[in-house]
Amino acid sequence: MAASGQSIHGEAEFLLGYGPESVLDAGCGTGRVAIELERRGIDSVGVDLDRKMLEEARRKAPHVPWVEEDLQKLTLQRTFDVVVLAGNVMIFVELGSENEVLRRMAEHLNTNGLLIAGFSLGPNTLSLEHYDALLEDLGLSAAGRWSTWQREPFIGETYAVSAHRKS
Repeated sequence: MAASGQSIHGEAEFLLGYGPESVLDAGCGTGRVAIELERRGIDSVGVDLDRKMLEEARRKAPHVPWVEEDLQKLTLQRTFDVVVLAGNVMIFVELGSENEVLRRMAEHLNTNGLLIAGFSLGPNTLSLEHYDALLEDLGLSAAGRWSTWQREPFIGETYAVSAHRKS
């Protein structure tokens, strides 16, 4: 991406547009998003179930809090301005766990906080209709949808970035 002139920090730049003071990077992998946010002064916490990926994140940024936990069981005893599920997290969670994962993520949002997720769309993946319905049932309302982290308009492509607000 960088070689073609594209930013490798599109997710972080997207989130910064909302002016958050704190971000939970859920399904953080090796920590690319959380590390960039922290570098830009945002209080960030990364969570992932994959120990090896978290070891890499800790190696790159030992000062960032990294939590090894299943998103279905996450209880951090704090809330955030934004919870982000980047990198197709929602289509990689255990089939049937989507509601519980989203419930746990919503519990980690401040009032008026945003849950933002980007994931691929396809015939055998989580549909946007089902995703929106799950979040509506949790009291989150749609706050925007794009086809990329660069805020390209959503016109039914194969990828969606969705923002939902907790009231």
